[in-house]
Amino acid sequence: MADQLSPDEKFDLVTRNLQEVLGEEKLKQVLQERELKVYWGTATTGKPHVAYFVPMSKIADFLKAGCEVTILFADLHAYLDNMKAPWELLELRVKYYEQVIKAMLESIGVPLDKLKFVKGTDYQLSREYTLDVYRLSSMVTEHDAKKAGAEVVKQVEHPLLSGLLYPGLQALDEEYLKVDAQFGGVDQRKIFTLAEKYLPSLGYAKRAHLMNPMVPGLTGTKMSSSEEESKIDLLDSKEDVKKKLKKAFCEPGNIQNNGVLSFVKYVLFPLRGEFCIKRDPKWGGDKIYTGFEEVEKDFAEETIHPGDLKASVETALNQLLEPIRKKFESPELRKLTNSAYPNPSKTKGAKAGGGGGGGGGEDDELAPSRLDIRVGKIISVEKHPDADSLYLEKIDMRGIESQAMLLCASIEGDPRRVEPLDPPEGSSPGEQVFVEGYETGKPDDKLNPKKKVWEKLQVDLKISDECVAQWKDQHLMTKLGQITCKTLKGGNIS
Repeated sequence: MADQLSPDEKFDLVTRNLQEVLGEEKLKQVLQERELKVYWGTATTGKPHVAYFVPMSKIADFLKAGCEVTILFADLHAYLDNMKAPWELLELRVKYYEQVIKAMLESIGVPLDKLKFVKGTDYQLSREYTLDVYRLSSMVTEHDAKKAGAEVVKQVEHPLLSGLLYPGLQALDEEYLKVDAQFGGVDQRKIFTLAEKYLPSLGYAKRAHLMNPMVPGLTGTKMSSSEEESKIDLLDSKEDVKKKLKKAFCEPGNIQNNGVLSFVKYVLFPLRGEFCIKRDPKWGGDKIYTGFEEVEKDFAEETIHPGDLKASVETALNQLLEPIRKKFESPELRKLTNSAYPNPSKTKGAKAGGGGGGGGGEDDELAPSRLDIRVGKIISVEKHPDADSLYLEKIDMRGIESQAMLLCASIEGDPRRVEPLDPPEGSSPGEQVFVEGYETGKPDDKLNPKKKVWEKLQVDLKISDECVAQWKDQHLMTKLGQITCKTLKGGNIS
């Protein structure tokens, strides 16, 4: 496609849907001579969320325009930003980001062979780069460094020196990645202008800068990894997506700070070229839009109801997320996720436990690792002598002593629909069943009935829409994979 585009058409594709471009003439000049070299960097801190589809859709535009695109996993930046990523987790976070970003790109049809992936510490610890950091630090004032990072680096009462270094390193990346332009959110504008001001002082060329608008989160403010209520995670279940969108700010007729509407504009239209509003025939039936302006106009005039908009975005979003969810069902990627982002309640529990004893704090009391759940093999089933039902005569647990309890899925109000849970194929009786994120906890030797530990944990045991057993949306697993049931979607586990 890029071979058939003129330089002006390439420029229009590169800059469409951007909020601001610094250095337009430079871009046009390069495009007259050769293909543009662009980089997008992401600090490997919190888990990427659905707002990351905005830069992903622009990366798709860059590739269609024939650009050479580099994606930087900025691991050192993640540490410098008030240690949002602890040093011991840097490598794991980079691996997680690489897997999830690639999964996102694949879900929107972007060919990975045309992209270059780079890790920051692969070159940022070199002698040459380090000397340039010192050279730059001798020119940039504290005021300029703090101002540049004001909207990107976490702001605290007593800022660390590391946060002041952050903007300068991002500026140097443009030179060391040998690009013509850097792409990022408009919140990075001050870092971009710092780069334009100081790189020439080091004898390096001034680059162009491409800026996306910041997509509002579900609460109407910036979507942030650190604000759970503002975001939809890439691995959220269909139930979570529905629940979060239902709570999202989407006031009738209000097109300002509307994260749901913004997702349609900056992700769905660039990727698909159209958007379908699904609604009941009595309210006009489904309608396909081929331009965002018409969607915005109809929503402003309240022709589109917020409930219909949310339901339609939910459908489209789940189509984007499903390939990512499937990829991360593998035991290897689930282990990577849990290692890169260890469950905070486990950490709290370990600290609260101090040097010994059985804990007893609220986090310990509700940890699912306290349950000793095992794979069992049903040997025989008999008709109950005193009731019109069946009971289990014998279960093989391979020498594991356990109270007689079989976990089953059921549908509330329908006693006839009950199914035993199925372990992964190849499982053996006696194998441990755990909740992802709680693999290392020690089960109680015996549950104290007065504490009602089972009762408190059981209320959050459910079957997902994909027929996977979960506790608080975390999968029940063995070392071979997920615990499932055959048909009872949305059922309870007891």
